[in-house]
Amino acid sequence: MLSCFLNYSLSQDIPSAKNSCTIAFWNVDNLFDIINDPISNDEEFLPSGPKQWNKEKYEKKISDLAKILSSINEKELPSLIGLAEVENQMVLEDLAASQKLRRGKYGIIHYDSKDPNGLDVALLYKKDEIEIIDSKSIPVVFGFDIKDVTKDILYVKCKIKDDNIFHLFINHWPSRIPDEQESEIKRISAAIALRKEVDNILNFENKARIIIMGDFNDEPTNKSIMQIVNATDKRKNLNYRDLYNMMYDAHNLRDEGSVNKNDVWLMFDQIIVSPELLSKGSTYYLSFGDGKVYRGEEPKKSDAQAKILPPEPTYSGDNYIGGPGSHFPVFVILQKEGK
Repeated sequence: MLSCFLNYSLSQDIPSAKNSCTIAFWNVDNLFDIINDPISNDEEFLPSGPKQWNKEKYEKKISDLAKILSSINEKELPSLIGLAEVENQMVLEDLAASQKLRRGKYGIIHYDSKDPNGLDVALLYKKDEIEIIDSKSIPVVFGFDIKDVTKDILYVKCKIKDDNIFHLFINHWPSRIPDEQESEIKRISAAIALRKEVDNILNFENKARIIIMGDFNDEPTNKSIMQIVNATDKRKNLNYRDLYNMMYDAHNLRDEGSVNKNDVWLMFDQIIVSPELLSKGSTYYLSFGDGKVYRGEEPKKSDAQAKILPPEPTYSGDNYIGGPGSHFPVFVILQKEGK
């Protein structure tokens, strides 16, 4: 009887998650296995390489990533997890099978892209909550005599908890290194490829529920995001072709970011949605301020001197630091009205 009472009491302290759905994105920063792949440039991340990447370090990183992902929402594991910088199917299987995530019984969607470093984007999804309808890999073509290749965009069409159809896009756009301005054309090319796919959906489905997530290596106010993708902070008189950037206010009004460069916060990691997701009704929806950066334990408000510390990287050059990575995850929690 005492056991039953305790279980009942605890259940009353934790609101039901049946009417919510957590969606997260994280650039997990060079999640390589320790096996040499002759096709990709993974020599740095081998036991014999300059970083001396080994089983112990790999398993620690998997454990650290899983712990953070499982902590984003204490009420539920994320239903959908978009990931960037994963080497292959095996590292995704190891992450899904980790102690903190295994109860999520995650399925995996991953395609090998032509990225020379062998790093791709992927999606983990709860198989008991998400019905996958379709998926594909979308190549990004630069043109302009640029011979480089980059990571494909991942598209997934699915149903969430037997609700309406959702269209997901997981991105990792070209880096700003070595020069932000010279590399901008590559990110604009990625933006064009993404927007073309979005328009192809909206041409036939004005009220499509679209969720775009990724590490864009550009901020919400950069040309690629604001002008090409047409993702802004506009809240009134939204046209069905407009997109809303869930991370705009967090960065531009609250000076938050997902990456810290030279003590400056940058919002490279973003979640962008179509207007239909901002309509409160019988289906899952979001409010304008629902885009969040997960930074772990926040400083106490009473501590005026407290600062948000940057994410702890796994490496600094070839020096092993042991952190989970140089990015914070970003996330939203979809809500659904119900009893």
